[in-house]
Amino acid sequence: MKLMEEILTRPQTLKGRNVLTWLDFSQEEVSQILANTQNLKANPHNSMLNGKTLGMIFEKSSTRTRVSFEVGMTQMGGHAVFLNPRDIQVGRGETIVDTAKVLSRYVDALMYRTTSNKKLTELAEHATVPVINGLCDKYHPCQALADIFTILELKGSLAGVKVVYLGDGNNVAHSLMILSAMMGMEVVVSAPKGFEPDPEIVKKAEEAAKKNKGSVKIENDPVAAVQDADIVYTDVWASMGQEEEAEERHKALNGYQVNDELLKHAKEDVHFMHCLPAHRGEEVTASVIDGPKSVVFDQAENRLHVQKAILLSVI
Repeated sequence: MKLMEEILTRPQTLKGRNVLTWLDFSQEEVSQILANTQNLKANPHNSMLNGKTLGMIFEKSSTRTRVSFEVGMTQMGGHAVFLNPRDIQVGRGETIVDTAKVLSRYVDALMYRTTSNKKLTELAEHATVPVINGLCDKYHPCQALADIFTILELKGSLAGVKVVYLGDGNNVAHSLMILSAMMGMEVVVSAPKGFEPDPEIVKKAEEAAKKNKGSVKIENDPVAAVQDADIVYTDVWASMGQEEEAEERHKALNGYQVNDELLKHAKEDVHFMHCLPAHRGEEVTASVIDGPKSVVFDQAENRLHVQKAILLSVI
């Protein structure tokens, strides 16, 4: 049996890199991370990060992000330190710049789950260790990589696979759109007017699609969007911090619920995906998310495997 060091490819182009958005990476680099993910899933325990420490800063609560990163470090012989604003001085007015410089002296990488892409970028600019985006208001790259890896497991390849995202054109939609386009997939985001993805990010995703033989489409009609879909994906209609807008959002997004009737317009072997947590009866019916077409818990598990591959690549 080969050692993990012999199985994994750890290209020097990835070492020390920040993972803020997949726009900063090439298709080849993402493919290398996906290949390592596959090997790590088959061989979960190793000592390749023995003695290494990941600092995890959480401004927003989390189930999957915290547990998957913490368990991932443990399985590879390393250690993760959980930090929230109440635990560190940034919560009492210390600057992001000073926080970045201090924590860089202690840890080998930082994972930041924040409300602001601006703060994430500032931390990355001043840290001297790799910074991984655990979620911000613009992107959710780790989730998107787990999604793409799950689709790869299901389909065997990514080129030409049609993935349709329905609902709010949010951070999850942005990263899924970018990465699908980069990997040569056909991606459609279906949202009502006023809830479409950021036009600048759509433009960047279209450029990535053109370069990698993929396609990007924004479609307001959910029925038209899911025609011949291989994957149908959705997210909650009101994320953390949007509770006051919930009623307005539910009214606008009501026609974008993923239900059995909508899935009849997709391919017969369509799979349903959701980044979780889910609100049954709102963005998706219980019959879909708990039914045979759902792969949501495979997605959730794969957060662990892709994040281990990211950590091994950059530390």
